Order: sequence, then C-alpha cells, then structure tokens
Amino acid sequence: MSIYAPPLGRRCWAEIDLAALERNLHKIRSALPPGVSYVSVVKADAYGHGYQQTVTRLMQAGADLFAVANVTEARQIEEIGSGWPILILSPVLPDELSEIADHDWMVTVSSASEVDRLSRLARERGRPVQIHLKIDTGMGRLGIWYEQADALYHHIQQSPGVDLRGVFTHFSSADSDLDYTHLQRERMLQLIKRLDLQPSDKMMLHADNSAALSSFLNPGPFNAVRIGLLQFGIEPKTSAAIGHVRVEPVFSFHTRVSLVKRLPAGTPISYGGTVRLKANSRVALLAAGYADGIPFPGTGGGHVLIDGTHCPILGRVTMDQTVVDVSHLNNVNAGDPAVLIGHQQKQKISLEEFSLQGNTIPWESLTSITKRVDRIYRTAKL
Repeated sequence: MSIYAPPLGRRCWAEIDLAALERNLHKIRSALPPGVSYVSVVKADAYGHGYQQTVTRLMQAGADLFAVANVTEARQIEEIGSGWPILILSPVLPDELSEIADHDWMVTVSSASEVDRLSRLARERGRPVQIHLKIDTGMGRLGIWYEQADALYHHIQQSPGVDLRGVFTHFSSADSDLDYTHLQRERMLQLIKRLDLQPSDKMMLHADNSAALSSFLNPGPFNAVRIGLLQFGIEPKTSAAIGHVRVEPVFSFHTRVSLVKRLPAGTPISYGGTVRLKANSRVALLAAGYADGIPFPGTGGGHVLIDGTHCPILGRVTMDQTVVDVSHLNNVNAGDPAVLIGHQQKQKISLEEFSLQGNTIPWESLTSITKRVDRIYRTAKL
C-alpha cells in the first residue's frame, strides 16, 4: 500500500487494508482441514488495527469465534455484532463475575477456585456458565499444570452449572524452538487421550496459533486454531505454511515531512547529541515521534522511506519529531509523505524490519502505535 498524496490535515496516520485482511482469512481457512473452527484472536484493539472496522470485516469474512483478553474487550466485540461466540483468554476477576453471568461469553479457567466461583454464580443466576480449561504444558503462565489437570477436569465435571466447552494450551516457543513445541504438543495429546476428550461442536480442542500452524495438515484431535498475527499479514519466523499460505500485509504506517534544513558537519542531532553529522548535510524533520509509536530504541540505525528511498534516522527519536538524513535526495519538501511501515514506489519497510530497528517484536510495535495516529480504512471489496 502506498499513498502518494497524503491525506489533508493528517501529520501521521496508519492504513488498514480490510480487503487484504479478508483475503488472508480465506487463504488460511482454505488451507485448514474441513471442520476446523477459525478462532480469530483480536486482543488489544485487534492488535492496534481498530475493533469496529476490523472485527466487522472479520465477521463478514466468516470467523467462527473471537478470542479476547478480558471482559472489557468481550463487551466491545458484542457491541459490534451479536451471534459470534466470544472466548475470554485471561482470568476473570472476582468483581467481573456479575457481568459474565449476563452474557454467553466463554471463560478460561486454570484452578478449582475459579471453577467454584463460576459454579456458585451459575446456581445463583439460574443459568450455566461456559468455560474453557487452560492447560499449562510448559509456558509457565496461565493454565493448570498438565500433570495436575486430570483432577481439575474431574472437579469441573462434578461442579453444577459449569459447562465445559473447550480444553486448550498455548505454545511458548512455536516460532523459535520446534523441539520444545513438540514436547508441549505431546503433553497435550497425552492428556486428551487420558481424559478421552472427543472433539465436537460442544467440545473445542485447540493448541495451535499463527506460529504453530505448519503442523496442522495433520491436526489429530484438534478441531480449532487460534489465528492472531497471521490474519493481519505477519508471518512467524517458522513460516506458518499450512499449504504454503502466503498472507498480505494489512497495516502500514505513514507520516509527513514538516521541515527541511541544512546543517554543517559536526552538528549534534537531537537530545544528548548521540549523533554528530560527519559532513554538511540536509536533514528533514518528520511530524511523528515516540508518542506516535516510533520506537525510542530506534536511535540510529533505523530508516524511513521518502520518495521511494531509504533515509536513515539521525539521533534520538523524540516525543513528536524524528530527524532523518535526506542529503542523498534531490527534492524534499515540507508536506511530503514518509513511510515508516509499508511500500513506497518499489521499496518497502516491513513490520518486522520496523520492529527490529526498535529492538522489539511485531506484537508490541502494532499495539504501541498510539491513538494519536489516525486509522484510515481501505474498504475495497475482494
């Protein structure tokens, strides 16, 4: 995606290509075995893409279920459209229970105390509470440790008002340690076998996410996958190649040149003077900084695209402005567009490159691009 005439009145903006998002969903779904549910993970404002437009398009494209982090996000999804199941992935706080009772949201549980609270709530309100049991197979975070899961499963079976609708785990290193991921999968498979869990419309078994889909051509007992970054066009390092799916970028990040000036050799640039110009130079100020989502650790070594050319960032990124070297360009003017993530002419900066410049990861980059950055939605049909 590229904008050659920047939108008037905007100093910094992001573009979200909803048609690409829909194409990505269809590509992923077409590569999955029949009968596998598509769980669209849309935590954190749909990874910074924006709930309203993004979730609406995912609903239209055929997502089966939405997974969110907490009650607040579940409420936001339900306000967009009713009829889609919603799974809350994080623990529900005790003071949030009353809202759970008023909805059909599915709640993740990891302990007997959570099950007991939900069972009491179900009895008080006279309606069941749907839950998914989370298994810790080696992440060391949420979930009941896999060796203790049998007892909790049987406790759930004996708890009135609690309707077990799913069992799942999460792989901690699917994009970096395939051996450990295999170990986690085997632990989960053995538990499924011990408990004699059978996948069905009322029992969702899921373990795989975007980074672990390469194995899903042979899903075994699993009848659902959780798709987060892959649907937004970010391929994990392990190449999420179920059927060699290749997804398209959905998100791009843009700003504009606000000032162009000449500076002599030896001039220190930005706070702390961490960079000094080695020669007489022409620099451009960009109308965006770390308050917009340009990572502060990107001091030196980062770059942007102006006129289809890579221009290095000079010195520290500041709150509202970033300095770049444009000495190698013939004609740069205030108002010209600059690309931080995306394509311009024949060049591109990927989200992964942008993240590496800031010593961070795509997840953090997307969710760190702030509300000050206007989102522009490209709504072309397929």
